[in-house]
Amino acid sequence: MHLSPIIELGGLRFDLSIILMLLVTCTIVFVLARLATSNLSVENPGKLQNFMEWVVEFIQNMISSTMDLKKGKPFLALGMTLLMFIFVSNMLGLPFGIVTNYEDPAKATFFGKPLVTVQELFAEAHTANAEEHPHAAVQWWKSPTADAGVAMALAGLIFLLVHILGMFRNTKAYFKHYVQPFPFFLPINLIEQFSKLLTHGMRLFGNIFAGEVLISVLLKLGALGVAGSIASVLGLVVWQGFSIFVGAIQAFVFTILTFVYISQAIETHDEH
Repeated sequence: MHLSPIIELGGLRFDLSIILMLLVTCTIVFVLARLATSNLSVENPGKLQNFMEWVVEFIQNMISSTMDLKKGKPFLALGMTLLMFIFVSNMLGLPFGIVTNYEDPAKATFFGKPLVTVQELFAEAHTANAEEHPHAAVQWWKSPTADAGVAMALAGLIFLLVHILGMFRNTKAYFKHYVQPFPFFLPINLIEQFSKLLTHGMRLFGNIFAGEVLISVLLKLGALGVAGSIASVLGLVVWQGFSIFVGAIQAFVFTILTFVYISQAIETHDEH
């Protein structure tokens, strides 16, 4: 597996690849949204405007399938942002990757800051065998959602949003459901809430991470000669197409689960 380019600042570790990819994702989503709304026209809408209108309608249908549309309309922007952000994030690692190789730990730096993962790798290798000459491959470009921290951070934000909405918009029913159908169900209901957080984030991470691992395995087939190169190219073509489908499905699943959790928090039992 490739190493992550991590530097240490003030005792904290920062993954530069994640920071870079999140900035790229935000930029792409912002540019798409800006282009789609820059020249709006009722009589002659452009292709991008038609696409964004389809996305809006798609999100509205998602909301209406999980809750009353009147209550769900304020979450339209949230749904569009989640769907676009996660889909773009899932796609970034598919077309290509950027990997730098290091034979000398002194050269593994970023603006004078050493890459701690590379330093640790060389230190461990030299401790085990002083004559060994390790090789470090650092990956700078990948899908940010292929990182567990990013996926769980997204799930954590939704988790906080859902419970804040429940406490302030549906206070009585929200707290009451923790002791239903009987008070001794409180521990089980609490475990259920935290399991939602875990599965919400890890489902996204697991699918995207597994896809990128398989791509790296297929790329290595090229080192097995002509037959390996042919198998690598064919495998990549098939898997790239399937990965686009998986990335779109995971963006959809994450977004619709967000609406499901919100509806459970803000609607009373009689409204479900």
